[in-house]
Amino acid sequence: MDDRTSTDFHKTLPLELPAPAAKAVPKKRHRFGLVLVLLAVAGVGWWMYTRQATQAPPSRRADFAVTTPVVPATAALGDIDVTLNALGTVTSLATVTIRSQISGYLIRVAYQEGQIVNKGDLLAEIDSRSYELALANAQGTLERDKALLAMAQLDLKRYQDLAKSSAIPRQQLDTQTSLVAQYQANIISDQAQIDNAKLNIAYCHIVAPVTGRVGLRLIDQGNYVTAGDATGLVVITQLKPISVIFTTAEDNLPQIQKRLRDGATLPVTAYDRTGTTKLSVGELKTLDNQIDTTTGTVKLRAQFANDDDSLFPNQFVNVRLLVDVERQATVIPISAVQRGAPGTYVYLINADSTVTVKPIELGTSSGERVAVRSGLSPGDRVVVDGADKLRNGAKVVVRDPNPGAGAAAAPAGQQAAGQQAPSGQQPGQQGQRQGGGSRRSQGAPP
Repeated sequence: MDDRTSTDFHKTLPLELPAPAAKAVPKKRHRFGLVLVLLAVAGVGWWMYTRQATQAPPSRRADFAVTTPVVPATAALGDIDVTLNALGTVTSLATVTIRSQISGYLIRVAYQEGQIVNKGDLLAEIDSRSYELALANAQGTLERDKALLAMAQLDLKRYQDLAKSSAIPRQQLDTQTSLVAQYQANIISDQAQIDNAKLNIAYCHIVAPVTGRVGLRLIDQGNYVTAGDATGLVVITQLKPISVIFTTAEDNLPQIQKRLRDGATLPVTAYDRTGTTKLSVGELKTLDNQIDTTTGTVKLRAQFANDDDSLFPNQFVNVRLLVDVERQATVIPISAVQRGAPGTYVYLINADSTVTVKPIELGTSSGERVAVRSGLSPGDRVVVDGADKLRNGAKVVVRDPNPGAGAAAAPAGQQAAGQQAPSGQQPGQQGQRQGGGSRRSQGAPP
C-alpha cells in the first residue's frame, strides 16, 4: 500500500506543475491592454489641447502656447520714510491720588465718577467747624497779646525817660525792654496759629490739583477721613496732553540722538493693537538716561495732544517713529522682490516681452515700498504678480492690473502700490536698510 501511494504521488506531480505557467499569458495581455488604453487617453487629451490652441483667436494663440500673463510695475524716483516700529503703552503725564490732609467727617462729594475736572475745581468738603473754633481762639489770643504789648511799650518809654535822670535802676529798664520783646514774639506766634487754623479750614475744601478725569469714588460721603489714610478719596488722571512710552534697540540710539541734536522734530504715530487704525500723531519728547542691560533697549517718551481722546491711559499701541526721509530713491513695490540662489532679485521685463533675472540690492523699506540701491534704474519694469511660474528668458504678456493693484511707483513718493500702510509692517519691525522681500518663497531660477 505504501508503494501504491508513492506511485500515485509521482504520477500526479507532473500534472500540477504546468498550471501556473498556463495562467501567465493572460496577465501579460491584460497589462499590455492597459498601456494601450492609457496611450489612447493621452493622445485624445493632446489632440483636444492642440485643437483648443489652434481654434483660439490669433491675438491669444501665441500667448496660449508660450507666454505667461504678468502684472508689471515701473521703478521710479520717490521719497521713502525711514521708520522704527515699536510697541508702546499710553502713560498719563500726571496721575494724582487725592488724599485728605486733615481729619474730619466727609460731608460733601462735589464730583461725578468719570467727570472731567479742571485745576482748582472743588472735589470734596470736610466738616470744618472745629477748625473754625480754633481760628477764633487764635484770633482772641492775638488781640490779648497786642494789648499787653501796647502797655509794655508805654512802660518802656517812661522807664527810658526816667533812666536818663537816673531815677530808676538800669536793671528795671532792661527787664521792661525784655518784656516788650516777649510780647512781640507772642504776637508772631499768635499770628502763626491763626494762619494754621485758616489753612486747616482751606484743607476742608479739597480741590483738584490738575486738570483731568476723575476715577471711581474710593470713599463715600459721611465717612471719617484722616490725614494718614493710604486709600485716598479719588484718583485724577491727566488726559490732555498724554504720552506714550515705547522702547527701541540700542543700535538705533545714535541715529535718533543725531537727529535730536540737529534740532529736528521726530513725528511719532500711534496705531491700535492691530496696527491698521491710526489713533493720533505726536512728537518725540525725550529719551531715558540709561539702557536696559537685560533687553538691550532704551525707553523713549512721545507726547500727543489727544484732543479727541483717542488715547487712554495704559492702552497698548503700536508706535511708528519717523527718523528720517530718504530722498529721490529708486522705489519699487515690495511684492516685486524675489529671493533665491542669486540672492535678492526681480524679474525685469525686456522690450521683446521676455523677462530677465536681475539681482538687486535693497535699501530702506516702508510699508509696501522698498528702495533699490543698485540693480535697477528709474523706468525699468518689473513683475509684481505672476512671477511664480517665470524663468530667465521666459515670454510674458502684460495684463492690466485691477485699479490700484501693482501700480507703478510714482515720483515724490505718490505710488499707487506703494502708499505707506500701517499694516505693511508687523509690530516690532523697523524700516531697515536691509529690508523688503517677496511674500512668496521663490526658488532659484535656472
